[in-house]
Amino acid sequence: MRFRGTLAARVALLATVAVGLSVALVATAAYLTVQHQLVASLDDSLLDRAHGAANAAALGELTQPDVPSWVFGAADVRIAVLYNDHAVVYGDQSSDAPTFRLSQAELEVAQGRSDTSVRTVYTSSGPYRVAAVSTHEPGTALILAQSLGPTQDALNKLGFVLTLFGLLGMVGAGLAGWAVARNGLRPVRRLTQAVENIARTERLEPIEVEGNDEVARLAAAFNGMLAALAGSRDRQRRLVADAGHELRTPLTSLRTNLDLLTQADARGGLSPEARAELMDDVRFQIEELTTLIGDLTELARDEPIAAQLEPVDLADVVERALGRVRRRATGLRFEVDLDPWQVTGEPAALERAVTNLLDNAVKWSPPGGVVTVTLRDGTLNVADQGTGIAEEDLPHVFERFYRSKDSRTMPGSGLGLSIVRAIAERHGGAVYAGNAEGGGAALWLWVPAAVEDRESAAAGAPSESSQSSLSNDSARPSTLET
Repeated sequence: MRFRGTLAARVALLATVAVGLSVALVATAAYLTVQHQLVASLDDSLLDRAHGAANAAALGELTQPDVPSWVFGAADVRIAVLYNDHAVVYGDQSSDAPTFRLSQAELEVAQGRSDTSVRTVYTSSGPYRVAAVSTHEPGTALILAQSLGPTQDALNKLGFVLTLFGLLGMVGAGLAGWAVARNGLRPVRRLTQAVENIARTERLEPIEVEGNDEVARLAAAFNGMLAALAGSRDRQRRLVADAGHELRTPLTSLRTNLDLLTQADARGGLSPEARAELMDDVRFQIEELTTLIGDLTELARDEPIAAQLEPVDLADVVERALGRVRRRATGLRFEVDLDPWQVTGEPAALERAVTNLLDNAVKWSPPGGVVTVTLRDGTLNVADQGTGIAEEDLPHVFERFYRSKDSRTMPGSGLGLSIVRAIAERHGGAVYAGNAEGGGAALWLWVPAAVEDRESAAAGAPSESSQSSLSNDSARPSTLET
């Protein structure tokens, strides 16, 4: 049955059980050792006295009732002589004298087949230790028997003392175990209280770490978990707030346009040109809302969905994305230089990543500006002629919902570039941000080649040092984001 008490109680119980087993083992060993020594000492004493008595006097005299006890060295010694014809003569013929049931061991001594024998015999007066030795008279054996009562009394007292001190030791061990457990588990109790307070108040404040033991490591691990939870909660709140804000804008525009359309129909309708313009605006808002929902769905996945990978030329993906973007950027000029680059991936996802990079460049390019698109060794570079990226914004441009100060008044949700990074990482690639030599923003997307060209593709990935060399030292505040 499993004990379900507190940890301190379990430690105290474990200490008590361990000490109890140790004390029981030691006590048993001590008891058996003393018992063996006492019985062995008694056996040696009986044999010595039996040999001395058998060689010092005639056996007939030893069996006389008036033989003094000092002859045998003890008052409680009983004497008998055994003949090989099974005749036994006892030295003590009184009515209360114990009668021994002699066995084949004593008979073998009398018959000369054995020199001595020692064994325990149980009588009505209690147990006796019986020793038989051969004598100088052929066919006889002298038997001395001494009561084991004094020895048993000593062993009983020893057992009582061992049991008493063993119980006291177990009680002391239990108390000591409880005290040690209470004192040793004090940091655990403090940690438990801190965690319970965090669970009750939802204030994800770090726990104070004391020392460098296992409890301190546990507290440090809790602090790491709290930091991750706090970051996750902040991102969730920011996601909800930003998503609500971004969804509200196209929904408000849709509601306004629908209200205008309803009011105009009530007054007789709009002109074909005005109606077409209003419907284009409605379609634009629907597309923006659809894109935003798709971005949120893409980034909210805990695990990426199973994708169908296939060989694809990254240059073809860029061409398709350019065809879509050019229709939305009629006032801009695109300078394109693409080399073939075979990869294995998701064509639709790669096209979306490239489209987001191009849309970002289009949004921040000035009227009549030039967007430069190059593809070399698996690295796609998209550069515009905008205001560039400020140094403080460079580490954050690919974060979800991150928008620089100047970009917060412009369309976009701050999700486009984070989707680019997610797609690149899903394909084993990477993204970089910097500034072009002309002063605009420059973004790099690197995707590794197919398996047969993997080594050469890795050599084509731009390093951080190369990115820093391409950045503009006089970068202006960034308006980078889609």
